[in-house]
Amino acid sequence: MKLKFILIIIFFSIAIIPVFAQTVPVLFGVKGITIDSVSRKPVGYITVNLRNTAKQLVRTAATKTDGIFNFEKLPPGKYLISIVSVGYNSESVPVDLTDNTKPTINLGTITISERITQLKAVSITADKPIIKQEVDKLTYDLKADPDSKSNSVLEMMRKVPLLSVDAEDNILLRGQGGYKILVNGKPSSMMERDAKNILKSMPASTIQSIEVITNPSSKYDAEGIGGIINIVTNKKVDNGYNGSINVSHVFPVGGPRAGGSFSSKQGKLEVSGFFGANIANSPVVRNSIVRLTTGNNPTNLSQNNALEFNGKNGYIETGLSYEIDSLNLISGQFNLNGNNQDGTNLQNSILNGTGGVIQRYDLFNNNEANGRGINASLNYQLGFKSSKQRLLTFSYQYFTFNNRQNADLTASNRVNYTTPDYRQQNEGESSEHTFQIDYVHPVKKLNIEGGIKAIIRDNNSDFQYQSYNSVTGNFEIDPVRSNKFDNNQNVFGAYNSYTYTLKSWAFKAGARIEETIIDADFISTASQLNKNFLNIIPSVSINKKFKNMSAINFGFSQRIQRPGIYQLNPFVDRSNPNFESSGNPNLRPAVSNNVQLGYSRSKRASLNIMLGYNYFNDLIMPVVVFNPATNITRSSFDNTGKARLFTFNANISYPITQRWSSSFNGRIAHGRVQGLVNGVLVKNQGIMYGASLNSAYNFEKGWRISVNAFLNGPNLSIQGTSNPYASTSLSLNKDIVKDKLSFSATVNNPFTKYRHNIRESFGPDFMQTNNNIAYFRGFTTSLNYRFGKLKEAIKKNKRGISNDDVQSTGAGN
Repeated sequence: MKLKFILIIIFFSIAIIPVFAQTVPVLFGVKGITIDSVSRKPVGYITVNLRNTAKQLVRTAATKTDGIFNFEKLPPGKYLISIVSVGYNSESVPVDLTDNTKPTINLGTITISERITQLKAVSITADKPIIKQEVDKLTYDLKADPDSKSNSVLEMMRKVPLLSVDAEDNILLRGQGGYKILVNGKPSSMMERDAKNILKSMPASTIQSIEVITNPSSKYDAEGIGGIINIVTNKKVDNGYNGSINVSHVFPVGGPRAGGSFSSKQGKLEVSGFFGANIANSPVVRNSIVRLTTGNNPTNLSQNNALEFNGKNGYIETGLSYEIDSLNLISGQFNLNGNNQDGTNLQNSILNGTGGVIQRYDLFNNNEANGRGINASLNYQLGFKSSKQRLLTFSYQYFTFNNRQNADLTASNRVNYTTPDYRQQNEGESSEHTFQIDYVHPVKKLNIEGGIKAIIRDNNSDFQYQSYNSVTGNFEIDPVRSNKFDNNQNVFGAYNSYTYTLKSWAFKAGARIEETIIDADFISTASQLNKNFLNIIPSVSINKKFKNMSAINFGFSQRIQRPGIYQLNPFVDRSNPNFESSGNPNLRPAVSNNVQLGYSRSKRASLNIMLGYNYFNDLIMPVVVFNPATNITRSSFDNTGKARLFTFNANISYPITQRWSSSFNGRIAHGRVQGLVNGVLVKNQGIMYGASLNSAYNFEKGWRISVNAFLNGPNLSIQGTSNPYASTSLSLNKDIVKDKLSFSATVNNPFTKYRHNIRESFGPDFMQTNNNIAYFRGFTTSLNYRFGKLKEAIKKNKRGISNDDVQSTGAGN
């Protein structure tokens, strides 16, 4: 282990130390003269702004009486000069200050023309582009999509390129579940603990954008075989404030929900945050399970369930930022979230064999689940006088969450069912400390990044199985079916990344080295497990832009699938006596190879296309095994998978007229997976697909109608597949006060009350069909209010902690 840790230090030293040794870059200057287009005379006292490529204001000046302006001692880079004055039309001139042989650029005369005032105002509106393609990510601007006023973030994800949502509200990235969800570039306990229910309750109007990073650079942690989903809540503000509040009601499954976001800057102090809460109730729904087994004693199991639940969910996050001076910035965030759900399940079960009834019982399950999460972070950013883009950042983050489950099960109408009534309790908890240092150093057209990171993580669980003793009349702990488990997972990493930009080309390449140290302790059985893993992860991204506003992207990366607490936890869920499920503490990380090629074009029609290929070895997969001796089916996880996946994703957005717009988001993939299940080689392959179609029309006086149609194909695993389904929705929006107050109403699947979600599973000696019947028809009403008064752009740390090294639980796989 010491040798491996030394290798990490050597890797980091070789990669980043030369960066600090770079010489101070040459400083540049730019000057020019403004003249009137008619009189051809110089114009004095004109405002001249200098902005960087991020459109941030770098310098500002006023022309002298002879029309001359001059900027000196500028760091190398590309800038935009903008000329602004009352009574004149604005003019912009790009400036390239990267050539050391030309330290001063003379723009010469810049002609400005008088603004002509029309007697009658003419209103010209232009839609804001919703999708933006960059060298290593794709951004979907929720603020530019009017449907965000009435939908949740989860519902909006159906429209985001490369993302889809299946029948059980599990999010898929390019058809995969192995991804990481970040909030503002950082991990959040609420996304680790209960992602899909949080996103289902989060109003999309409180979110700025969703970033889909399919080819993460080496600065990101290596975990997440599918990539990274980053939810951006913070909106840049000027001195002043802005915010939004959304209240809505969803029925018959759901309830009231509310959420909001805010940002404020007063002098050097900035405050921002977002919050939300909802109540989600469900009337009785039904599901069924049919299992057929083969062998010497074939059986037929039939179960029918009636379920209902009541749930509550809430979250709040706030951030503070203080600019000590132009080179020193301190910021911090704090998040608190929690949920509670209780429900009942009445099940009747009958197991038949060749000779008749083997077993029969009715089971009443009274269950409760709740969870809490907290995360806090502190960042210090140091800038340098020689270059504003040169940054050194120190970051710390604390992160913890827990989930508790309690179930009380009572059986009646027993036939050959002798298991006493029982209770099962499980408490799982994860906590981690993260320390990180990042350094960014621009050298002309080259941007160098490097950093080191340490994550100290502790996962533990305490589960108990209590069996009813008819003699004493008490529930007593069964030590054989109870256990305490502790898993320490420490990750040490270092990275170096290089970005080189030309006029129409962008190259990003780098490597990351990670050492994973796992110590597992089975406290109840006095046994331990120790493992070490060393991975060197490369990544490459290339972007080529063309003159017709199109671009091609290529990317290659390796990613790690590292198991989280839900997959490691050995807790055995026995809430259904004929089915058991648990995690596997012996899981080890797996590595995938990802190649992607994309094309994007942004004109009147916006087009994004991506081809992808993924190859996996020792993939962590769910494994289902039937035990004929006990007639119990056991579900767990194992490193048994070998898979390959070809994907094709396409997104098209087209404004048919100035008022009528449409968009299409689709995916198709072919997957092949194989692995050992109970010593038998099992294979599965097939086509997976999905599509969404949206069409919207803007009427007079702030009215808007939107129609959506979704198609979800089968979702394959090593031992099963799900049925395809289609859904529709109709939304009506009304701006009550333009850009301030709006009302929305949505109906989902108006012609279908229930949907059958069917999943078929198979193994060497069984076939099984699960049919979940859920409410499909639903209604949502929403009221959204925006407020604010702004002046100049907000500052944020450009570096911070992003623990994207543990697989998201939002996939639900």
